[in-house]
Amino acid sequence: MSEQSTETTPAPQHSASPRTRARLTELGLSLPTVAAPVASYVPAVLSGSHVHTSGQLPFVDGELPQRGKVGAEVTEEQAKQLAATCCLNALAAIEALIGDLDRIAKVVKLTGYVASAPDFTAQPGVINGASELLGSLFGSAGQHARSAVGVAVLPLDSPVEVDLLVELHTPLTP
Repeated sequence: MSEQSTETTPAPQHSASPRTRARLTELGLSLPTVAAPVASYVPAVLSGSHVHTSGQLPFVDGELPQRGKVGAEVTEEQAKQLAATCCLNALAAIEALIGDLDRIAKVVKLTGYVASAPDFTAQPGVINGASELLGSLFGSAGQHARSAVGVAVLPLDSPVEVDLLVELHTPLTP
């Protein structure tokens, strides 16, 4: 346990992401409390000038608002909204680690996983929920490489999971 906490010692709290938080407010959104890990991992890890998040499920107040396969129990539009929630959870994990989302220079990579019914093939449309949120928040710095992968099942029967890789303006020291 102590090895994990050494890797993810949060940076000193700064101005709590004033630009990014103002933009979230304009969009009618807010960052949630960081979701507690459901297994043996940490929500985000700092490596030089990059932050990698663990896969984030669409928890809202500690609960999954929907469960099941996209294209069966969950519609594509519902899953797209859940992907945006996953992204907010990833951003909350990043902010908890580095103290200020305004330190993000670039969103490098987004990977999205969609628990899909056998005939569902619109995974990219689902993951657009996260991509569009990043573009709205960070403008051109939110444009990223991406993978949208269909899978048979996700943890806790979540319909969607997202992880992020972001680059910071300057490296932080733990």
